[in-house]
Amino acid sequence: MTAATPAAPSTIPSFCQGIQFFAESLPGWNEYGKEPAIKAGEKLISSTSDKAAVYQTLLAADALRYLTLQVTSSKASGHPGGFASIADTIAALVMLGHKNIITEVGHHAPGFYSNVFLDRSLEDMGIETVQQLRDRFRETGGLLGHLSGQIPGLLNPAGPLGQGQHFAMAGAKLNPGVLFPVTIGDGGIGEPYVMSSFGHFNTAYPNVTNFLPILVWNGYSQEHHSMVSTKTNDETIEYWAGNGFQEIILVDAKDYDDSNQTSDYVDSTLFSLEGRMAFTQAVLEAVDEAAKSALNGTLTVLIIKQLKGAGVHKRGAQSHNLYPGDTAEKDYIANAMKARALTPEAWQLVRNNYERAAGGTASKVVLTESERDLPDLGELPLDEFPVGGDKKVATTAMGELVVHVGKKDPHFLVTNADGNAASGINNINIGLKIVHPTTDETYHQQPDGQVYEPLSEDACAGLAAGLALFGSRTLWCSYESFAINGLPIWQTVTQAMAELRRTTPSTITLFTAGALEQGRNGWTHQRPEIENYFAAMMRNGNVFPLFPCDANGIQVCYDWAVSTKNKGITITASKTPLPVRSTFEQTRQGLEKGAFVLDERAGDKTVVFAVLGDMILLPVYEAIEQLNAQGIGSKIVSVTSPRRLYRPSDVAWDTCTEADGGFLDDAGFAELFGGDALIAVTGGSSAMLEPVMLRSNAPRDVVSWKRGETASSAAAVMKLNGITAENLVKRSTELLG
Repeated sequence: MTAATPAAPSTIPSFCQGIQFFAESLPGWNEYGKEPAIKAGEKLISSTSDKAAVYQTLLAADALRYLTLQVTSSKASGHPGGFASIADTIAALVMLGHKNIITEVGHHAPGFYSNVFLDRSLEDMGIETVQQLRDRFRETGGLLGHLSGQIPGLLNPAGPLGQGQHFAMAGAKLNPGVLFPVTIGDGGIGEPYVMSSFGHFNTAYPNVTNFLPILVWNGYSQEHHSMVSTKTNDETIEYWAGNGFQEIILVDAKDYDDSNQTSDYVDSTLFSLEGRMAFTQAVLEAVDEAAKSALNGTLTVLIIKQLKGAGVHKRGAQSHNLYPGDTAEKDYIANAMKARALTPEAWQLVRNNYERAAGGTASKVVLTESERDLPDLGELPLDEFPVGGDKKVATTAMGELVVHVGKKDPHFLVTNADGNAASGINNINIGLKIVHPTTDETYHQQPDGQVYEPLSEDACAGLAAGLALFGSRTLWCSYESFAINGLPIWQTVTQAMAELRRTTPSTITLFTAGALEQGRNGWTHQRPEIENYFAAMMRNGNVFPLFPCDANGIQVCYDWAVSTKNKGITITASKTPLPVRSTFEQTRQGLEKGAFVLDERAGDKTVVFAVLGDMILLPVYEAIEQLNAQGIGSKIVSVTSPRRLYRPSDVAWDTCTEADGGFLDDAGFAELFGGDALIAVTGGSSAMLEPVMLRSNAPRDVVSWKRGETASSAAAVMKLNGITAENLVKRSTELLG
């Protein structure tokens, strides 16, 4: 490329406002830049061997690198290096008409923003020029440092490593015939979740291959060489083959190097124009071959080996991010932008191609930009058990409703790492069948089942949450103690749902086998601390942890949950037969107001027990009998939806898509929880009852979980934690003075 200088204002396309450097001319332009390679009315280039198409793909890659560095340097912050090494492939995908592009790498965000800026998707959020792109990068209401759920044309949020493949597989499962490429960093491939989730999904759904992992093999992670940088090409191919991939396509930039770079990882932007053209054509051909292979039923991976930081300010791990002071005034950044600069005419050519690719802007054509039609579920077959009748297993009662949902909605999926039978919901397996290539009636499994059971909470949560984000109904089931391993992606999705520009089914969970039920298994199975996460997430505004008190309550909770949009809803219940204490109407009140009165007894003074859960009610009922014998009154308030008990100002509810501003007012709170003393009781985290403790003015205390231990029964576990009738009575009398 020739020297870069400012261009005359009259010759600059309006969207280029804010670009600091333009090239005076470009080698090859007169031969290959006369007209867009994607013709008017077409959706992709006509041939991967067409030199004009190759050249214009090269220009698009340089445009992506330029914008990524321009945008990040405008805030002296952000991550240009990783995306720079895969820019050629992203450009090739677009030129071949593929825009349903997903990433596992949150650090590639500025590159992905640049990609959807070029095709005008960001105009949907008022970003029309490069200057606006720069101004709104890493600003509130703008372009977050990592991908979120609110950016037009981008399919998935991305932050924690090892998540993107779930979105790609979810998109592929729901949309046969559409390619879902997903870029995976060679640092991220060290996460065990990535490959294991591919493996189980492919075993369960061998015909769903229209997702395409693209390994960004650039030799470096954030601050050092990546661990897989030590692998040879053959070893990397063997690794993917050993994990079930049938078609492995590797493009190594070093094979096209004519600049005598010594490293195994090279920068293609340093090649001659002929060398760059050869490499770019190889990438185009590889992308085309891999896409066709994936769409034609073969589990395929595309591996692009190119040095991290190719074409930007630094190389290797040093290119990963910018630090304070890394602005365009620094010579190494300015020089890098000048080296990648295009002429105004070239910018317009790139935009023309991008606008035409795939039939329009990503904000209009990618699958997540429209709401998915869902089958009508009709009325769920709720079965109200008589209060005081036979004991019932709450999870089993909910299982019957889950089966109904699955029968009505063929895309509905239930996931569980520990097994539904172990959670009192084997009726789900019987009704919907475990998806498995081996048909076996004994274990209720068959190839077209609707129950997905990998032994990985990440795989369970990932597919369930990914499907929900992409518009399908799901249910993630887990033991409360183990769900923490799947929580990161569920948390990512709920946050994305809070800011989506569309509605989608809520992501719903069922957590069973609570700490109190796991006595013999000891502390390894007694970890209710996950409730701390949900307690904190309630303040996001769209997260609703639900705690039904019995088999009637859980049915009403699930019936409500499946009717909602853009929420994260956790239902926590026991798998043990327990008394039926409430009516449907009481739980409906609990969902609306946050809680309801379960039992009330008169006395000289009244102790209010704010109780979260079902099994935990056993010692509370014992306590009120003892208090009653002393002439002390009591009230048991079952806390169903603690989020409703916060004050509106405590929660960021008004910032959410499908904003839910339902909170119990002060008068209602006083009516429910008013008394002479209050004790909040839970077999889990005390944080979940924070809203009660914040708002009550009575003398108050919390009795809650402390730690796990091996014990012979739930009562023994409760005793170890001080959750006994005797202790509740003692605290009551102390508070009453």
